[in-house]
Amino acid sequence: MPVSFDLSDRVVLVTGGARGVGDGIVATFLEAGAEVEICGRTEPEKLREVDGRTARFTQVDVREPEQVQAWLAAVGERHGRLDVVVNNAGGAPFAQFAEASPRFHRKINDLNFLAAAYVLHSAYPLLSETPGASAVNVTSISARRASPGTAVYGAAKAALESLTTSLAVEWAPRVRVNAVSCGLVETPGSEDHYGDPAQRDAVARTIPRGQFASPAEVGQACLLLASPLASHVSGAVLNVDGGGEWPAFLQHTPNA
Repeated sequence: MPVSFDLSDRVVLVTGGARGVGDGIVATFLEAGAEVEICGRTEPEKLREVDGRTARFTQVDVREPEQVQAWLAAVGERHGRLDVVVNNAGGAPFAQFAEASPRFHRKINDLNFLAAAYVLHSAYPLLSETPGASAVNVTSISARRASPGTAVYGAAKAALESLTTSLAVEWAPRVRVNAVSCGLVETPGSEDHYGDPAQRDAVARTIPRGQFASPAEVGQACLLLASPLASHVSGAVLNVDGGGEWPAFLQHTPNA
């Protein structure tokens, strides 16, 4: 029997929802009928459209708490409620830790940890007054395994997972708080991280499932955690990584 979600009376907020993984998350919630509010530092040329409906975009730098507060206040005025927050904004360019500046490291931490904290802090008054409300933080496998070249990014995502479990207790029973831990995801910017098609195919072979996740698959995981089907799930970190990564030593054994 197929399972469908009807969120036609729900308000969903997605940070960084204009492209990449965020676009997949937004499309999933729009398909479920939700009213979706998104933000970003620059206005996109085109917004995701589903059945003639689009998300509402607001220009916000989520690293600036005053801008975040103003955005959440406006969302509250427009809708009078907030059902779901998805903290998706994040990312980091490759940079050796010792060669990058302190300012660079601070900006990476601000985007990948503190920005999510600011959004959650400003969203709580609305979430806490909405029955069944939840928050989903998008984290990364880098939070729990070595992340050379993106060390502070991995540390920031680990901090976000810790915040997830703490707020799941602190905000219970009013607001559920969970995380989706992404493995490698195929996006328009994948070439910058994983190389040309041949290189990406080689990387995909290190994933047990044999392929990258799609943004839509990340969105489906977020939708599941935000839905009534996960009503007793809080403080969880859901891995969306295709099975993780093959242990490197297996490449050098007779059983490879």
